[in-house]
Amino acid sequence: MKNMLCVAIAAVLLSSLQAQPAQASAARGRVIVQDNCSRCHAVGRTGKSPLAKAPPLRIVAKKYPLENLEEAFAEGIVVSHNSPEMPPFEMEPEAIADLLDYLRSLIPKKR
Repeated sequence: MKNMLCVAIAAVLLSSLQAQPAQASAARGRVIVQDNCSRCHAVGRTGKSPLAKAPPLRIVAKKYPLENLEEAFAEGIVVSHNSPEMPPFEMEPEAIADLLDYLRSLIPKKR
């Protein structure tokens, strides 16, 4: 019985430790989108984009496989935009990971 309790406690602690880095990464990603994307895109779970033709990032997160966006950000997301309003946007790998963790946080969890 004690062994089962120890295993259960260890599993909860491990799960908590794994969630913390992702949460910290998503928080850094939110700063990135606030600083670089919010002028045109809605960056939260609700709201309209300031620029009507710029999709809310929550829609982008649901519509495109995030693994595909990783390469686009690394090469310069401007490749997929045909708009003069969209500035060239290249990112370092750590910032890309943070941004993708933030986008993942916008996708509602399935129950």
